[in-house]
Amino acid sequence: MEAVILTNDQYQDILAKIEAINTSIIKNKEPKDSFLDNQEFLQLMNVSKRTAQTWRDEGIVSFSQVGGKIYYRMFDVQKLLDSNYKPAFKRK
Repeated sequence: MEAVILTNDQYQDILAKIEAINTSIIKNKEPKDSFLDNQEFLQLMNVSKRTAQTWRDEGIVSFSQVGGKIYYRMFDVQKLLDSNYKPAFKRK
């Protein structure tokens, strides 16, 4: 492996460019544009395959199916959580 020596200015310039690219990617990717496959959905929601299947069958969560693969929009997952949100109540 070959070592490359950079000046501090060159190193800082590279870091700034990487950060700009990273910021651009994060800014342009809204949650509604993201998709989760079934395994990611199961891990995120901490549910079993059977529970996810029941939710799909009952129309609780929207999904897409391509061949045998199931996908969920992050927007739909957020909507599911928002629709089941229960605000904290104030104790007397």
